[in-house]
Amino acid sequence: MADSTASAEPQPAHPADRPVYVIGAGPGGLAVAQALRARGLRAVVLERAKHVGDSWRRHYDRLRLHTTRRLSALPGLAMPRRFGRWVSRDDVVRYLEKYVEYHQLEIVTGVEVFRVERASGGGWLLHASGGRELTGSAVVVATGFNHTPRVPDWPGRDTYTGEFRHAAEYRDAAPYAGRDVLVVGVGNTGAEIAVDLVEGGAARVRLAVRTAPHIVRRSTAGWAAQYTGILCRRLPVALVDRLARPLARISVPDLSAQGLPRPGTGLYSRVTEGAIPVQDVGLIDAVRSGRVEVVAAVDGFEDGKILLADGTRLAPDAVIAATGYRRGLEGLVGHLDVLDACGRPLTSGAKTPPDAPGLYFTGFTNPISGMLRELALDAERIAKAVTKREADRVSRLPG
Repeated sequence: MADSTASAEPQPAHPADRPVYVIGAGPGGLAVAQALRARGLRAVVLERAKHVGDSWRRHYDRLRLHTTRRLSALPGLAMPRRFGRWVSRDDVVRYLEKYVEYHQLEIVTGVEVFRVERASGGGWLLHASGGRELTGSAVVVATGFNHTPRVPDWPGRDTYTGEFRHAAEYRDAAPYAGRDVLVVGVGNTGAEIAVDLVEGGAARVRLAVRTAPHIVRRSTAGWAAQYTGILCRRLPVALVDRLARPLARISVPDLSAQGLPRPGTGLYSRVTEGAIPVQDVGLIDAVRSGRVEVVAAVDGFEDGKILLADGTRLAPDAVIAATGYRRGLEGLVGHLDVLDACGRPLTSGAKTPPDAPGLYFTGFTNPISGMLRELALDAERIAKAVTKREADRVSRLPG
């Protein structure tokens, strides 16, 4: 059903019948569209790719959700029990396709929105591919947290001729069997890729770390880390930091001798700065056994080698940069003064910027309680806010 909408075409709307345009057909965009439709509002989802859930289709093969199946479902449709507790990448894609079909969402694929502007007479004007100009009563930007691969501006990177790729291009360990690989970055993606390489037969795997992360077990005695994350969101940061320290000592071994000391800053303090804990899916055992070697951070490239912060020079066969993503919103809405200095939206969920009423953002934070869970909650909040705004607008119309 998701692909059958590819030939659909968004139509210019009359002022009294302007739809809500949702930019992005990932989980966030689909959840908002369903919540709006459930309230009787027309929502048109615009997706630049050929399929819904495009970013999920491009994730590495071994990816599974770190959040439970039950708490990862979008509004109005549970995930099937057969998916298991930790849902695979392919099953997430199947679920999103089913979600579109089940809720009969209006999806237009192959349409990229380049710029959003205020429309004369109210609402928003979208400039899209093919010369389209679409006017909506409101706009929800849901283009995704992992939008544009980010590679640090390392000295010498432009002249490095060795094999180098961002983690966004990584699929599986097969191309690296028997090879020496350096993974840069120890977020969840870097940690999982390092483990995947070890299990896939790489001859040597090193993991470059600038700041040691907090590491948590994905589940302990059946208690998912996500449950703790949900509870933590209601507690003061300092209290969570204090409680997390003894729990970490009990559940996670000290890896200082292997190059991963316990962080000096509190777990939740780091979360508020944007650093989500690494959920262990094999990293602890791989580091303890020496199959993944922790090395210093990358400082630059020179003469075909990688320079580390401790002065070491490495010459691996391949480098995989798990260095994160940018939101990529500057061209779309940067001119509206709705982004902070790092390119992140100033508002999220039901809140809209003071000077941009009717412009909403979802999916641009990485909460400790689970991205999909928060997207589902955001969708309901946004739909409620849009419905109220539309009701207020209609009540002001003459006659």
